[in-house]
Amino acid sequence: MLTQALIGDEGRTIDLGWKDGARTRFHAMWLRDNALDDKTRSAGNGQRLITILDIPAQTRIGAAAIKGDALEVSFEPEGKTVRFPAAWLSANAYDRDAARQPGWTGEGTVRWTRASMQNSVPRAGYVAASRDRAVLRQWLSAVKTYGFAVMDDLPAESGALCKVSDLFGYIRETNYGRWFEVRAEVNPTNLAYTNLGLQAHTDNPYRDPVPTLQILSCIENTVEGGESSVVDGFAVAAALQAENHEGFRLLSSYPARFEYAGSSGVRLQAKRPMIELGPDGELIAIRFNNRSLAPTVDVPFAEMEAYYAAYRRFAELIEDPSFEVTFKLEAGQAFIVDNTRVMHARKQFSGAGKRWLQGCYADKDGLLSTLSAIEHEFKEAAE
Repeated sequence: MLTQALIGDEGRTIDLGWKDGARTRFHAMWLRDNALDDKTRSAGNGQRLITILDIPAQTRIGAAAIKGDALEVSFEPEGKTVRFPAAWLSANAYDRDAARQPGWTGEGTVRWTRASMQNSVPRAGYVAASRDRAVLRQWLSAVKTYGFAVMDDLPAESGALCKVSDLFGYIRETNYGRWFEVRAEVNPTNLAYTNLGLQAHTDNPYRDPVPTLQILSCIENTVEGGESSVVDGFAVAAALQAENHEGFRLLSSYPARFEYAGSSGVRLQAKRPMIELGPDGELIAIRFNNRSLAPTVDVPFAEMEAYYAAYRRFAELIEDPSFEVTFKLEAGQAFIVDNTRVMHARKQFSGAGKRWLQGCYADKDGLLSTLSAIEHEFKEAAE
């Protein structure tokens, strides 16, 4: 609850006091730009109806008053009065200590290791998730929080993985097609199509933008071995940073180059760091794929040796069993990974029996949008 509103800096700022003793400041220009009235924002979709140039450069707060659970502000020289709910102001406050060490992760992200996740792999049944919004909400939330989840009870048939993406968004079609086959082939164009084991990796780092979700579904699996495994790249990056701050800096400061030219008419290239940080130091993406790493040419000669030492140590940590969660997909099961965070791998399997998986790509915007919409539905129902 708001208790005090003090205008300062000749109307350029306002200092708000709260019942719990906290204080937050806002700038007049920021408040005016984010006004909630129907002349500033569309009542239908919340999108802004004005540009920054429609707001006078000399905008000041002429008057302010607390009215119930809202702050009422009058802006000059427009002579415009706007109400801001206290809860909205609290949720959007930016007057806080922003000092963070590079490598922090956003709210709601839970880093994990084998010890914390092997016996609690998030999962849901397809039928239940398609019929019950609460089940779907829980499954999507797990993907957001942990970066992966398993889905059971899918039809063991070609194309069934599309049913998973249809729960929250759309398939992202690539040069591999709407979906692709993952099974042993003669003279394969990609190592994924052999019976060899695959090192933990993120997919398609040679694309920009990279597919942010991958789904792998099992149609048949009667081989010995071939278990799937996942590794939390954020947890590994944090471990690297804890033991070798300089190595973390090198892998997050300099770009690696990735490329793919395995089929006719396709030459894909991208230049991004293996550990990507946002402008404020937030850990936002991992790219790691030994098969598609091109020559690194963007690191200065003086730092290349240390860069490669950091790359090697990063790879060693990724291979450390303490970070690995394993499971074997049976027919009618699928799993999804956040391809910007969680690396996936496959154990080697024997030539006897059959192993037929299909994979496809999708993007997180659809998943996060669907999750947010479901959570809004539940919130409205509870009010």
